[in-house]
Amino acid sequence: MSLRALLAEVDPAWFEHAGAPLDAALAARARDTALGRRMLGAWLADGPAASLLGPDPVRDPAAVRRRWTRPRLDALCRDVGILAHAPPIRAEVRREPVRRLRAALGNSYMLALDRSVWDGALEPERQRTLVAGFDQALAGAMGGDDPAPLFAIFDRQGRAELRAWARRRDPALADWCRLLHPPDDELPTHLPEKPVLRVYTHHEARAA
Repeated sequence: MSLRALLAEVDPAWFEHAGAPLDAALAARARDTALGRRMLGAWLADGPAASLLGPDPVRDPAAVRRRWTRPRLDALCRDVGILAHAPPIRAEVRREPVRRLRAALGNSYMLALDRSVWDGALEPERQRTLVAGFDQALAGAMGGDDPAPLFAIFDRQGRAELRAWARRRDPALADWCRLLHPPDDELPTHLPEKPVLRVYTHHEARAA
């Protein structure tokens, strides 16, 4: 596999959390040598990338990277995150916020509204937490006319939901999704397995 190409996309902060406090320049030099790549890969395999880079004669980490390029994986995570926020999105009925949401989310807005994908049932405490975060992000998007605050909460929640699902279905994908971003605390997740699978299958077909 092209370990160099894979390591080039890993967020450098993971090398510190894998037991090697490397600065960016040293990590870059390590990626340019066969020995350095083996060391970086071994550190990751012993920590956050055990399923992606651990010894396995039938696993092909490069295939995961090729199939789930960063743009494709980002699009998948955003859609999963939008679906995870379906309850507050469905509850928002004011004209201007709805207009902004439709413009920002495009076709994914309909995904959030589709109860055949997920009914949106949540425990009351989880619902309150989700709504509070969404309302804050929506207010930020409305105030600055910039959807970035919404995209940030959708993307982060989507990555957490996808990783939780993929740990059971595709652990190597869970690792790959994790390595592309700096280490952070795991968010609580709430999407059932079937809705995530449905979104994943749609994006997988597009990737294929």
